[in-house]
Amino acid sequence: MDSHSPSAAPAADAQRQGGLASGAEVAAGRRHSVAHGSRERVTARPRAIVVVTGSELVRGERTDRNGPFLASEALRLGLEPARIVIVGDAPDELEAALREGVTADACLVSGGLGPTHDDRTVEMVARALGRGVHVDAELEQQIDAVSRAAAERLKRPYADFQDGVTKQATIPDGAVSLGLAGTAPGLLAEHDGGRVVVVLPGPPSELQRLWPNALETDAFRALLARTHPPGRRVLRFFGVSESAVARALAEAGGDGDGVEATICARDFEIHVDLVVDPGADARADALEAALLPPIERWLFSRDERPIEEHVLSLCRAKGLRLATAESETGGTVAARLTSIPGASEVFVGGVVAYANEVKHAALGVPEELLAAHGAVSAEVAEAMARGAREQLGADVAVAVTGIAGPGGGTADKPVGLVYLHVEGPDGSAAREFTFPGDRNAIRVRSAVMALHLVRRLLTRSRDEAV
Repeated sequence: MDSHSPSAAPAADAQRQGGLASGAEVAAGRRHSVAHGSRERVTARPRAIVVVTGSELVRGERTDRNGPFLASEALRLGLEPARIVIVGDAPDELEAALREGVTADACLVSGGLGPTHDDRTVEMVARALGRGVHVDAELEQQIDAVSRAAAERLKRPYADFQDGVTKQATIPDGAVSLGLAGTAPGLLAEHDGGRVVVVLPGPPSELQRLWPNALETDAFRALLARTHPPGRRVLRFFGVSESAVARALAEAGGDGDGVEATICARDFEIHVDLVVDPGADARADALEAALLPPIERWLFSRDERPIEEHVLSLCRAKGLRLATAESETGGTVAARLTSIPGASEVFVGGVVAYANEVKHAALGVPEELLAAHGAVSAEVAEAMARGAREQLGADVAVAVTGIAGPGGGTADKPVGLVYLHVEGPDGSAAREFTFPGDRNAIRVRSAVMALHLVRRLLTRSRDEAV
């Protein structure tokens, strides 16, 4: 059984091996590569430029999800993502971005296909291609039918939708429809001897729904026939610093011919991505073999499944039922678990016990324990985990209690102090941490660390990361 241990012990051990990653270091999602000598592509790839439109994105009011999706899809298909451009709705800026975009073999565009005056993507794509526009009669009928159905469903007059029908059915000359997502069509235009422009709606769910249709067109198939999709490997580490991984990668040789190695700090994990050109597998094998020895103890995954999916898979494989008891994280651990399809096969439920009265009433935490040690303590975390396991009929339960701030801290119990406890059928694990960062960062890292502590207990890992 793991004892309650202060954060200094695992941190000191890890620092001898390269250091625990700080919250500030790994939260931002920075990405960089380590070069070593020259790097040449074994196979040249057609270039792709992604153009994401929307003034709300430029102003920082919303976060772009389409650019990363389209770039990763381009890479998966064997294209070389050259850049992601985020541009506002101003006509001159949009046209300039699209004129650059259409110089690539594939220009992948999102947004600006709606019925309003500032939805200008179709017009600007046509200008960039040197073409006119026209109303597609068949597309107009389809959009009209969808609009009438929406008006009836929402019990609104059809006139509220009618004005946008013709606008959304207007497409560049020579373009083809990829179908509708709502009333917005996806479009594809071929130009200049096999180059393509794909224009998709801005809402991510609609874009991802229509994207496969683009891949089925003759024009895109012809483009993909010229590609040589690379292989991709991912190595995920937890508890080691980005700088330690970068040092190990540099000492292993870094990038080489046909292999691009990139380090990304994301969600308090360190990912090493290897993009491997066809014919460069031996070089990638050698790089991986040289990279791992000094940092392999922190390697926990070779795939991109989130930690919550790993935990659920471990529980499923062992026939274990899982529960949560949360205070400071307010249900974040449970939310992450239930975001995974099929979680109900493993996860039985969770208790958000914010107030001491709820800790006592719902989880059976003794009042005298709360009085003696306080809600933020190793003893209460242990009692919460045991209570969740017993009250919810689980085999494994994880508890989180801490101070997320910005207020509530003291000299003895500062903001960022968090206690975790996992109780299982064959033992338990407990940890104390003091996390840096703002309220949200502390809550997120607490949840991630709690899930990794469950992983550590179930795998009997001795990585000392948690």
